[in-house]
Amino acid sequence: MVRLAFAVRPPEAVRAVVAALPRPALARTTWSLPEQWIVKLRPLGHVPSSLREPLLGAAAAALDGAPAPLARLGPATHRLAGQWLSVPVNGLDELAADIFAATEPLVPVTHPQPFRGELVLARGRPPRELSGTAIEAAWRVTEVLLVADHSSPRGPRLEDVGAIPLGE
Repeated sequence: MVRLAFAVRPPEAVRAVVAALPRPALARTTWSLPEQWIVKLRPLGHVPSSLREPLLGAAAAALDGAPAPLARLGPATHRLAGQWLSVPVNGLDELAADIFAATEPLVPVTHPQPFRGELVLARGRPPRELSGTAIEAAWRVTEVLLVADHSSPRGPRLEDVGAIPLGE
């Protein structure tokens, strides 16, 4: 079993805006790599590989004909629970709700929480001073990805195992 999530990736132009943020070397803080910059719409947890296709099918059916939403990054960085530094991403609530509803029969929601779109910049103990850095960007989300997280102590490794086009 591998950890899966439905997510969106910002395009290169938005990743360039994020990459321009200061990333000082800090004790107890690990900066996310650009390949880790995703916005999770529905974390699924550890899921058997036999559910990948049914999950993609359920999400694709729910999103058939869905418009490509406008995702808005910003307006500033903030800390979450003192353990992450992230940037809020707005405009994806309806997309996330549709995916949750479509996939809940396959992977039950065990800890219901309101959706919060976030792009995680750092993990560990980022200092408070990093909160509040202004950043703004927007992009049209043209696909939803099913992402497998094969990360290990050797490093992060995310793999896109499926894609659902939007706005067609």
